[in-house]
Amino acid sequence: MDAATLEALIRAGVPDATVEVQDLRGDGEHYSATVSSRAFVGKTRLEQHRMGFHALGPHLGDGMHALQLTTRTGTEAA
Repeated sequence: MDAATLEALIRAGVPDATVEVQDLRGDGEHYSATVSSRAFVGKTRLEQHRMGFHALGPHLGDGMHALQLTTRTGTEAA
């Protein structure tokens, strides 16, 4: 999976998400994604991460070995 596809899947699955994806090794298999969304407000960090990973659904293992996910409520400073 490439970074653009990863970003598009997260945007489609998390309401009003702002997504920044970084290919950590340049190999298309190890990514870092920072997802900001007001949909995360009032949710625990675990619930936020579940929303992010749920957005990837069956694509999660699709050529991707690792994903480091950081979530923000959209009201938090970077």
